[in-house]
Parts: sequence; structure tokens; C-alpha cells
Amino acid sequence: MEVSHSVQLLIIGAGLIGLACGIEAEKAGISYLIVDKGCLVNSIYNYPRNMTFFSTSDRFEIGNVPFISHNPKPTRSEALEYYRRVASSWRLKTRLYERVESVENQGDRFITQTSKGHIHSKYIVLATGFYDLPYLLNVPGEDLPKVKHYYDEPHPYYDMHVVVVGAANSAVDVALEVYREPNQ
Repeated sequence: MEVSHSVQLLIIGAGLIGLACGIEAEKAGISYLIVDKGCLVNSIYNYPRNMTFFSTSDRFEIGNVPFISHNPKPTRSEALEYYRRVASSWRLKTRLYERVESVENQGDRFITQTSKGHIHSKYIVLATGFYDLPYLLNVPGEDLPKVKHYYDEPHPYYDMHVVVVGAANSAVDVALEVYREPNQ
């Protein structure tokens, strides 16, 4: 059954920016809805399970909700818990696991078709991020089933020959974690 909803502001994306926009809409008394094709802070959820961020927790804070970490740098699981707490504290209006299929401008309003219905809004914020779009190298073989564009954890790579392509901190962390896994 298709559901129709009407708000002043539709925020597409329930990541950090989408949540921050929802908080500002709450403060201003604007009717809004945050939709996301995945879970709350879906990009962070898809980060490697053992990830530790390079920034301190205070750099991740939004909505005047303190982010307390038990480590010098926060972990993925701490960040996931923190953003759930932010969404709950602000009672943010979210509809998760709802994919946006189309947006149509009809003069003074937008009609957004989602996987669950229509949303009518006067304004739209696109806060979709970039993590779901892997940086492709356009080289032969990169579309093979054995090639992954996202790393999760080292266990599946035990006793395998692995090539990590990348030069940033994350690539180094992945390479070291996969190398050290048999010794744990």
C-alpha cells in the first residue's frame, strides 16, 4: 500500500549531514522527514567493523549532544551508538530502508516517489554523501566476484593472497589488519 506524506522539508540521507539538517528543522519548527535507503548513518554502519576514526570524538558531535569515547579516538561501534542517541534525543523523524526512486518538481512543490509511497514537500535537501560510490579504477577484472570495493573485517581473507589497492590511512590499516589476522 502506498503511503502519502506531506512536509515542508524532505531530507534525503540519514547520515551526519541529514541528521544535522533534521536537528535544525526541529529547532526552527519546520515539518520535515528524513529518508534513507539504508539504516541510520548507513555509511558508518558499512565501515569496517574494527575501524577507529582518526579524529577525536568532539569532532563528530552534533546537536549539542556530547560524544563520549572510552578511547583517545572513537570506534565505529561508539559512533553508531552515538548517532542513535542523537536521533533519539532530538526525536528525529526518520523513515529508514526507504529508497528514493524519483523526484519531480511541480512548480511550488516536489513530489518524491519512494519505495514505500509519495512524499510531498516544498523543499528538498540532498544529503546523500559519497561512501556508496566506490572509486573505480576502470581496469580489467575489477568487476570480478572476488573483487571487493569495501573492506569489512579480516577473517574472510585468512590464508589467502590479498592485494589492497590504495594509499591513504585506511588502506594501510586494512593491509596491516589482514596481515596480522593469522597471528591473533
